[in-house]
Amino acid sequence: MRVLIAPDKFAGTLTAVQAAEAIAAGWRRQAPGDDLDLAPMADGGPGFVDVLHAALGGELSAVTVSGPHGSPVPAVVLRVGDTAYVESAQAAGLHLTSGPSGSDSGDVGTGDAGTGHVETATSAGVGELVLAAVEGGATTVVVGLGGSGTNDGGAGVLAALGATADCVLDGGPAALAGVTSVDLAPARARLAGVTLVAASDVDNPLTGLFGATKTFGPQKGLAEDRIAEVDGWLESFAAATDRRTSLEKGAGAAGGIGYALLALGATREPGIALVAEAVSLASRARAADLVVTGEGAFDFSSRAGKVPYGVAGIASEALRPCVALAGQVLVGSREMRALGIESAYSLVELVGEERALGAPAEALADLAARVARTWSR
Repeated sequence: MRVLIAPDKFAGTLTAVQAAEAIAAGWRRQAPGDDLDLAPMADGGPGFVDVLHAALGGELSAVTVSGPHGSPVPAVVLRVGDTAYVESAQAAGLHLTSGPSGSDSGDVGTGDAGTGHVETATSAGVGELVLAAVEGGATTVVVGLGGSGTNDGGAGVLAALGATADCVLDGGPAALAGVTSVDLAPARARLAGVTLVAASDVDNPLTGLFGATKTFGPQKGLAEDRIAEVDGWLESFAAATDRRTSLEKGAGAAGGIGYALLALGATREPGIALVAEAVSLASRARAADLVVTGEGAFDFSSRAGKVPYGVAGIASEALRPCVALAGQVLVGSREMRALGIESAYSLVELVGEERALGAPAEALADLAARVARTWSR
């Protein structure tokens, strides 16, 4: 039996590569004769560059950029031909701030040395990553969006690329209060001749009921009673910059970094589709008998551009069944099938939360072995 294993990361515990290897190890234990094809996936969030490097090869260049609160953080630029790939989470990720974990999903870490509140967190380091890619000779720069700990509308990105305003652009959303004028011309001039692609894992606009602040702000540490004011700052920023673009799908991705890129002329591409094409997932699914995917928390938000939904869609087009392994399964069977998943299996239900977090690779392998008993021939 041929099994395609295409999971996302299990946020906070396993990278996508580690998750795929753990699933394969458990599957082989139960069904050693099966032919396993490992295709770690990403949706634009954490792990985006690693997955693409594993699939495409290319050259990794180490750079140091500004973290969300000013301290230097390490990041990499992946260069494949004339195209460079960068990951917003490396420069502005939730793991670099003091915010709690959540969707737009990142991993919680210790934060950079100047860690502070989301209202003062800047995305400037992402702009520095784009600039490093351009200065390295790339004519196309693909920016993976997701897992951010910032909510500044991408103002920091614009500042790092040379935009100016009648306020401080790289001081977080609080610094945007009262903004009335933003000049994007210097940033656009700096990117002349460069094609920008925003690889987004969400469809949200920048502001409003479904915008970046309302949807993702609380998961980054923003108090409920601060949402309206912070969203108002981004409304003012959009009015001074490019109001129409702020309404586009993906403008609210990564706390508004998507908006900054779109305002500079970027095209938007779903991150899962970009990665699926890079790893030739469709042809690999057609060659398989079963597709296995997974992520840390499988819930109905997985429909919004997340890996399991994207992988299940490709499996469906190939007329192959798809099952999911997850840290937690938070949907019922009806919702599961609406997402294109035949069955979903919970790590926490099998081994308990303590072991799932304490020994995630071993626990995931155990779960995979159990699933293989049901699905392998």
